[in-house]
Amino acid sequence: MSKKVLYIDVETTGTNPAKHGIIQIGAIMEVSGIIAEELNLKCAPHSGADIDDHALTITGTSREELTHRMSSKEALLQFKQFLNRYVEQYDREDKCYPAGYNVHFDLDFIQQWFKMHGDKYGIGSYVNWRRLDPLPVLFMKDFTGALHLPDYKLETVCRHYGIRLEAHDAFSDIRATRELLTKLL
Repeated sequence: MSKKVLYIDVETTGTNPAKHGIIQIGAIMEVSGIIAEELNLKCAPHSGADIDDHALTITGTSREELTHRMSSKEALLQFKQFLNRYVEQYDREDKCYPAGYNVHFDLDFIQQWFKMHGDKYGIGSYVNWRRLDPLPVLFMKDFTGALHLPDYKLETVCRHYGIRLEAHDAFSDIRATRELLTKLL
């Protein structure tokens, strides 16, 4: 069976998945080490989501821009169509490894996003929860003295490894994360 990796990154209206919403999702589906498909969706947050102006400033997004984006529900439908092209969601043996930088943050938001739109199974229908995350590897390198950076933000780490990044754009972030993980492995 081929290994599937779902590289995933989200940009949000804040840091709390229970009250903030997703406004961009960048994803790469890798099958047997080859990029099968990439996805970059920009959407409005779900109805009722709190919007932190600082979070919008970080992503370079205006409130006005959000009003012209596809709905959160439409973005979720497109994301699920993307996933369904590669994973049989009801087959326990057919799941992806979720990958990303500090990926638990992204997975928490995505899980809440599914629930907000009435999908009780959520992202767990598609992933195996054995997370591939370069951040713990970097922390181990720091601990052993093999690496010392002023901080371990994705932007700092990518600069150190010579990886191109337009920080806080989910699609750029996930492409850089995939490259970083490949270098570290």
